[in-house]
Parts: sequence; C-alpha cells; structure tokens
Amino acid sequence: MKTLPVYNPPKVTNVKGAPSATWLKGLDRLLLLVPAADVPARLKQLPASTAALREFSRLKPGPGAVFSSTLSTPQTLGVIIGVLAPNADAFQALTVAGRVAREAARHRPERVGLWAPLHSPATSERADWLLAAVLAEIEPKPQHKRVRGPTWQPQRLTVAGHAQPAQTLAVESGAHLARWLTQLPPNILTPTTYRRALSTLAKQHGWGIQIYDERALKKQGAGAFLAVSQGSARRDAALVHLSYRPRRTGATPSRAPIALVGKGLCFDTGGLNIKSAKSMLSMHGDMGGSAVALGTLLALTQAKHPEPVDAWLALAENRVGPDAYTQQDVVTAANGTSIQVVHTDAEGRMVLADTLAIASRTKPACILDFATLTGACVVALGDRLSGVFTNRPALRDTLEAAGHASGERVWALPMPEDFDEDLQSPIADVMQCLIDGKADHIYATRFLSHFVNPDIPWIHVDLSAAERSGGLAHIGHAVTGFGVRFATTLLADPQFTQRIHQRPARR
Repeated sequence: MKTLPVYNPPKVTNVKGAPSATWLKGLDRLLLLVPAADVPARLKQLPASTAALREFSRLKPGPGAVFSSTLSTPQTLGVIIGVLAPNADAFQALTVAGRVAREAARHRPERVGLWAPLHSPATSERADWLLAAVLAEIEPKPQHKRVRGPTWQPQRLTVAGHAQPAQTLAVESGAHLARWLTQLPPNILTPTTYRRALSTLAKQHGWGIQIYDERALKKQGAGAFLAVSQGSARRDAALVHLSYRPRRTGATPSRAPIALVGKGLCFDTGGLNIKSAKSMLSMHGDMGGSAVALGTLLALTQAKHPEPVDAWLALAENRVGPDAYTQQDVVTAANGTSIQVVHTDAEGRMVLADTLAIASRTKPACILDFATLTGACVVALGDRLSGVFTNRPALRDTLEAAGHASGERVWALPMPEDFDEDLQSPIADVMQCLIDGKADHIYATRFLSHFVNPDIPWIHVDLSAAERSGGLAHIGHAVTGFGVRFATTLLADPQFTQRIHQRPARR
C-alpha cells in the first residue's frame, strides 16, 4: 500500500449555456441539480424530454430526492436529477449532489455531463457542488483486498453553464489527500512514512520543507511534544514545517504567511491512561488535523493562492511503554511555560502546545489549527459540524459564514478567560486539563492559548465532524476530510485577509 494516492482525475471541461443536442450525443449520462419548482422548465430546455417530464409529473419528487429518467435523443440518454429545496444552502446542495453522484456510480458512465442551471447569481456555485460530489465519489480509497469490487472511473466530465472547474479540482484534490491519509492503517502511516510522503510532496509542488526530529525538538525546548513521543519505541516523532510561496511578478512585497497547524498523532493508545478497545479502534485517524492542514496547503497551491502559506504538522504516536510520560509529570514547553500533566490521553494539546509556540516565533499573519482534539466537542455539537474558537471575537461571524458558504458548517464556541482559574496548578504554570473532562473542548482551547503569541490572530478548529458514520454532505463514507473546504473558503475571503493583516485589537 502506497502512502500517497495514485490518482489521475478525469478531464474536466466547461461549456457555456444549456446542454445542446450535439453535446448530449457525446454523453453516457447527464446529471442535474435543480430546485423542485424549476425542474419542469429546465427539462423543457433539453431536447426529447417528453418522457422525463411525464415521469416527473407522475412521481412529484420533493426536495432532497433523486429522480432518474431518460431523454429520447438519437440514443437513449439516462438522466439523474437531484431535487433541491427552493433556498438550499451549500450543505443541503452538496448532500443532494452526493446522492446524485452515488446513483450515477451504479451505472459507471464514462462520459458524464453535469448541469446545474442558474436561478439567480446567488446560486452560481451549484455546478461546482455537483462536480465536487462526482470527484469525491470517484476518488480512490486505500484498499487491501485481493479481490476488489468495481469502481467508477469516468474518462471525461463536462460541466454546462457557470462553473469554476479548476478551483473545484484543486479543493477536492486537497480534500482527497486528507481523506486518503486519514484512512491509512497505523502500520502503514507512521511518523517515518508520513515524513517521507511529505518530502515527496514538497519536491512535487515546490514547497520548502524543514524537519525537526526529536533531537531538533529538544534544542527548541519542546518538552511537551517530547513527553508524548517518548513512549514510542520508534522515536521517529517530528515537527514538519512546509512552506508555499506564490510566484510574484515585479516588486510586490510578500506579506506574512498564514500558518496552518495540524495535530498528527498517527496512533493514540491513550498512553498509560489507556483507552478502551472501542475508543481506540479509530485512533489511526487521530492525525486527521495534520491531514486537513496538508490538504489545505495542497489545495491552495494548486489554486495558485496569491498569499504565502506555511503548514506545521506535529507527527507522533502516543504509545504505552516503560518510557511513556505519566500523570503528575511536569514538563516545560518551547515558550518556557511549565505544564503539570493530569491525563496522558490529553496528548494532542501537548504536541500542539509546542507546535503553536514554535509557529508563533515566525510571526505569521494568522494561525489556523486543526485537531481531532476532544470528545467533548462531539458531545456538544455532534458530528455534523465542527467547533471553532478564536482569540479575535470579531472574526466569529466570518468563520461561521465561511462554514455556511463551503458546506462544512462550523459553530463559534466561547473561550472565556475565567476558565483559566480552573487550570491553575500548584506546582507548574498551567495544568494540562481537568481530570473529570467537563467542558474539555473549552479548557483545551484555554490551555492552548498559553502557547500562542496574543498579538497573532488565532483560530482553533476542533474537528468533531472529522468522522461520521454514513458520511456527511457529498462524502458517502465515514472519513469526511472536513476542514479543507472550510479553510480554502475562509482564506479566499478578502475581508478575512484584510482583517488579519490589519492586526485588529484583541477586544
């Protein structure tokens, strides 16, 4: 099994206007995404649609339904229609688009047309949502079976009407990488193999790369990170710094980079406070935050993002062994803050503490971190959306708006300073966590805030929607890759970019 996916997406082209008879002749299947009230009018725009109109009138499929029929063109052409609610948002539209894509996958057409006609300028993203759903459906997944089931690999996708295929391809490429890595077994994706994969990607995409192994981390004073990694017999933990710098013409000065930070625990046993078998079963996915940060970097690179971006990936394992860290240890992080260890299964905030402190030294324009950090956030919000925190309250509406626009919904949660009173330690600067776990998503964020320079705008994403049985939005399986669409949408928002570079007041 390869650590990185081998995937050549199909050729994607964009044609203007409604599908013509000539264009339809070259298709094996036509996929549509249309509000319920508009379906009859849109079908009338297609040649030889009498049978489809009659079938739609008979069945009267409501919002959320997927309706299949045919067009009587010179050859019979199958049509699959996703029916939207009148004011469907991105999440709702992606959900229906995913159903359309999964229905299309049953037929495995090679030449596919996509049409999501506009009702107004506000609905211009429909075609891109449909394209994203198809790309997610056909992406390869890690597979270890000797006998594999059939897969759908179309040769060509043609999008009719308004669309931005290049941007959608970039985002879905990054999200696919995040999902692929998160699904790899823990004996295949280790800190060692992860580092090799990152070196390969850096060479392919022209990224700068710097690897801080355990020896280098010790020189950085990263005692919290090393406390977690010391239980692993491999001793291959590392902090990997990747950097993307856009090509610039003329003498335009480059601004400070955005710093993406990701928790990369390739396996988490819980340490000496060991997890139960049920809780440990999916802990090969505890590196999901690093995969999202990496996938976002890839998406931004392929989309030729105009601003510099760094990624800081904290790669380690939390293992049980004679050298594993334990409760009541006191360690000192890279910024000099001493930490009283309370629970060895709160390892994610330990590796993030040093990663945030080291990233802060580079004075980025903003830090955006991703982590499958707390079960408390899943309890608070469920697994259909993720929690976000920020040290800039004025950004909360912007963050939620990016979640709404991307279809990866987030909810801005509070992080009041008085929670720090409960993290006061009698023997160190701060306690790692509380032993009873109440409101742990808030306490974890307050703990992390001790390691971020307060002059830097900081956003923490607790990925409660990283995994969901049955999938989420246009993703039809449990590992969602949640975060890449949200982050790329946020970083493409000029208002967000302007606000972080203005260094707004913290209050």
